[in-house]
Amino acid sequence: MPLKTVPVDLPRYMGKWYVIANIPYFGERGNVASYAEWVLRDDGRIDDHYVYRPGSFDAPTKRMTFLDTPVPGSGGGEWRVRLFWPVTVQQLTLYVDPDYQVTLLGYPGKSLGWVFARRPDMDDGTYQALLRRLDEMGYDTSRFRRVPQFPSQLGQPGFQSPGDKE
Repeated sequence: MPLKTVPVDLPRYMGKWYVIANIPYFGERGNVASYAEWVLRDDGRIDDHYVYRPGSFDAPTKRMTFLDTPVPGSGGGEWRVRLFWPVTVQQLTLYVDPDYQVTLLGYPGKSLGWVFARRPDMDDGTYQALLRRLDEMGYDTSRFRRVPQFPSQLGQPGFQSPGDKE
């Protein structure tokens, strides 16, 4: 079944979102303490900053910046993310809670997915409920790995390891 986006209030959606979990891929694999920060521009596009520490909590913070454009008619739930000119990818907002504290993002084909939250910590009950939502959308939730936001999470079951390569 194809993924369906939800409308979002873009000004309310902006700000810092911690990466709680993702389907690891080369651009994020092994990163810790990662988050996205979205800033709505006057022209309606979004400055998208991805901040992370590669492989270790002791590593210096790195930042990648992208330019996102909400797709007209999507209610702000679908963005075109320009990785670098002229390459863009689609980002789909699949869920945002009424208080704008958690959100689920996806990618057409369900090859990538993310769980984001306004806080760097998330209790297991909330996380499992979000995985159930993703499962109902047809995601293989066994592919999701939690992203360590604190050193104490390293090596815990279900968390990515900074040394993970696949």
